[in-house]
Amino acid sequence: MIVHHWTELDLDNVCARVKIFGFDLDNTLASSKRPMAPEMTQRFISLLDRIPIALISGGSMEVVTSQVLDELGDGARREQLHVMPTSGSRYYRWNGSQWSLIYAHDLDAETVRVVRSSLEKHARALGLWEKQVWGPRIENRGSQITFSALGQYAPVEVKRTWDIDNTKKQALVRAVSGDLPNLRVRAGGYSSVDVSMYGLDKAYAVRRLAQILSIETNEIAFVGDRMSADGNDYPAVAAGAAGITVREPQDTLALMDALLACLDTFSVGR
Repeated sequence: MIVHHWTELDLDNVCARVKIFGFDLDNTLASSKRPMAPEMTQRFISLLDRIPIALISGGSMEVVTSQVLDELGDGARREQLHVMPTSGSRYYRWNGSQWSLIYAHDLDAETVRVVRSSLEKHARALGLWEKQVWGPRIENRGSQITFSALGQYAPVEVKRTWDIDNTKKQALVRAVSGDLPNLRVRAGGYSSVDVSMYGLDKAYAVRRLAQILSIETNEIAFVGDRMSADGNDYPAVAAGAAGITVREPQDTLALMDALLACLDTFSVGR
C-alpha cells in the first residue's frame, strides 16, 4: 500500500469523506519531547473547532500532556479530542474537568522486569548501550516498554542519524524477540524499540477508534512522518485509515492550513 505526501492528495476528497483526523505526535505535531509551537497550537485548536481529532502516539500520556494537552487554551474544544497514547493501548477523554482514562492494557510487574532485563542485556551485547544519553534509556509506559538508545530526550537531529538504515534497531528487535515470544517487539522511532502485547499498535488504535465512533476505518485519516512499510505510523494505514505523510512539523502546519480551508468548504452537516 503506497502512502502519499499530502501535496499529492486530493484533499477535497479526503475532507468530504473523513469523519476524524488522527495525528502522530513526534516530528509531526512537535519536535521530539518538545511542546507544540504556538502556531501549531493555534491550527490544532482551529481544526478541533471543525472536526474531531485523535492523538495517536507511541509516547506516554505524560509526554502527550506536556507536548500537546498543556498547550491548549481555555477555549479549546477538548470534548472533540480522543487521546490515545502508547499506540492506542490507553485511551482518554475529557470529562469536563480532566482527562479521564477509559481503558488501559498495562503490563504486569513481572513482565516489565523481564522486558527491562532483556533490553539492557542485548543492547549491551550489541554495542547499543551508548555512553552519552539524554534521559532514561528504558521507560515503562504502562502498556509498553520503550528502549531509547540515546535517552528519552535526545535531540531529534542526533536521533535521525543514529540508525539511518534501521539495522541497529532491527538487530535489537531480533535478539529481544527471542527472549519474549509472547510479546511484540518492534522498531519505534528513530532510535527506539518498543515492547508491548501483541495486537497493540496504531492499527489497533484505528480499529478501536472506528468501533468507538461507529464508523468505518476508511473514514479516518491518519497523519504521520513515518509512513514507510517499516515505519511506526504505517500500521494505521494497514488498518484501513487514509494515510497522509508529512516530513516535519513545519510541513504539518502547511497541511493544516490546507485542511482548514477544505473543511470549511464541507462544513455543512458536520
